[in-house]
Amino acid sequence: MPRTMLTDQHWSKLKSIVHNFGIYLKYNLRNFIEAILYRIRTGCPWQDLPEPFGKSNTIFKWFTRWSKDNKLLKIFKLLSKYADLEWVFIDTSHIRAHQHAKGLKNQAISRSIGGNSSKIHLAVDSNGNPIQFLIHDGTTHDMKVTPALLNKIDLTDTDVLSADKGYDSKALREQIEETATKVNIPKKSNTRSNNNYMDWYLYKIRHLVENTFAKLKQFRGIATRYDKLKQNYENSVALACIFIWLSL
Repeated sequence: MPRTMLTDQHWSKLKSIVHNFGIYLKYNLRNFIEAILYRIRTGCPWQDLPEPFGKSNTIFKWFTRWSKDNKLLKIFKLLSKYADLEWVFIDTSHIRAHQHAKGLKNQAISRSIGGNSSKIHLAVDSNGNPIQFLIHDGTTHDMKVTPALLNKIDLTDTDVLSADKGYDSKALREQIEETATKVNIPKKSNTRSNNNYMDWYLYKIRHLVENTFAKLKQFRGIATRYDKLKQNYENSVALACIFIWLSL
């Protein structure tokens, strides 16, 4: 049997959540989720999944159906409701898209001098746990995607939102301040304004979002995108985020 990732404690938590979504608890459900984790952890092609997981084509079709229904995304959103939103940190990371992932239009992959790529736009809570993410192509500027990311987060109970100076935008600041949340984003060096308003202690804690990216990229199937379909890659990232929450 190949090395698996879900402990009995992990599965006990996940099983109760899955049951609440009305997902039928098949005898091989745990094995199916282990197969998806194995695939994104190793980055192997579907047909190279070890035999103990079952028929690779069956697993792929099952995963595609789940992705179409966004089941893993829904489970992740349920877990993220337990987040500590006193502080929120946002950032973006480039993801290299494998040549096998290219070929379909409108799947959040774009080509630049560096090759085909996507981006993960991520928000984490005060403890560095993922609370929301968006998958977009690798060439669209972050400021065009960030407003949509923030619209998916309830900032009602958030005191401070922190990000690096790449997010210095008047429109973004106004969007954040409308929720009565303090903006902790430094001004760019070419502006006349000073940074006297900055909480530099919180700004240093911004490494929490970088740490979460590091955890996600321990999964080779996340660090490099092999999925052609955006919905499949989104649900793969969601499963990696779920695993982070299950470990708490």
